[in-house]
Amino acid sequence: MSLLWFLVLLAALLALLSLRGDAAKARFWAQPLPALAAPPPVTLIVPVKGHDEGLRDNLAALAAQDYPDFELIVCARAPEDIPAGVVPAGARVVYSHAPDPHTGEKIQNLLAAIAAARPASTVLAFADSDARPLPHWLRALTAAALDPTTGVATGYRWYIPERGFASHLRSAWNSVIAGGYGPAPAAFCWGGAMAVRRELFERLAIRDAWRAQVSDDYVMSARVRDAGLRIAFVPGALTPARDHTSIGELLDWSARQLLLTRVYRPELWRLALFAHVVYCAALPAAAVLALNGHAAALAPLALQLAIGMTKAARRVRWASAALGQPAGSALLHAALAPAATWLWLHALLASSFGDILAWRGVRYRLSREGCERLG
Repeated sequence: MSLLWFLVLLAALLALLSLRGDAAKARFWAQPLPALAAPPPVTLIVPVKGHDEGLRDNLAALAAQDYPDFELIVCARAPEDIPAGVVPAGARVVYSHAPDPHTGEKIQNLLAAIAAARPASTVLAFADSDARPLPHWLRALTAAALDPTTGVATGYRWYIPERGFASHLRSAWNSVIAGGYGPAPAAFCWGGAMAVRRELFERLAIRDAWRAQVSDDYVMSARVRDAGLRIAFVPGALTPARDHTSIGELLDWSARQLLLTRVYRPELWRLALFAHVVYCAALPAAAVLALNGHAAALAPLALQLAIGMTKAARRVRWASAALGQPAGSALLHAALAPAATWLWLHALLASSFGDILAWRGVRYRLSREGCERLG
């Protein structure tokens, strides 16, 4: 019985500790967009690999950024990877042909686009094709990237589900990661919303670090941290993604995200695994205690659940403030918080074994030293 009590009380304590910093995050996410008196020229790069829901509109949103001087490069392995009629007028298209079996296809596409970027651009920005940024997105990212203490500026994806239980659950699951960002230096950047000064990109040898890797953002994060610079989260670069998914796709997708984390940031993965094993073990532990006459065990369990649901609702309010528009239902996120916790545990356990990553029809064997394309 003592072990069961330990689990229940530890889960409640971890939940209480998770509230630290929430007030500062709420203020940070609601802050005005950063000023940018003299916008520098920017090259904005977006890799494309086949069809994404809303791809034409997503690329159009990138082409329509409220920014005075930028070029948009759409990059891909080959012409057949870009669906017909989706590239906005004025965007440049670059192909890598991805000849290197030991480097991820996305990274090869990014490297080809960087090599083709106009010399005048002093900032490199990166987007993903499955999200639809707001008009101020590029301005917010660039302003943060120009801070001399910043190594890379980042936003993060926020799913706005349009229909289906699985899509709403993915939004609740993904919001946990988004809610980890605040005014402190971020633990990692997200490849779908990154901006870096070009001279810093070259000085940190990101180009060389990317070769033989499959993750652009985790590798970028490591180089920036090693240089003693900060990864700056920019609430104004929060990026809406409107799509829907199935339960099967959600299970595969969430496990894939955490497999990358286990390979590239194992300490973060282990911390998440510990926390979610404790959180999820507290439920049956409290039930066993209650059935054995210790009904008081339900109180710390209720506290744990209440805090998790409160934090879920807060994240929706923070995202709504950052986007300047509704980011979803706070009530629904709160209701889905317990299910999202169990999805986290499933994804962590599913990512515990193996080193094979499947991405857009391509399979890679991963390690921190490099990757191998399997076909």
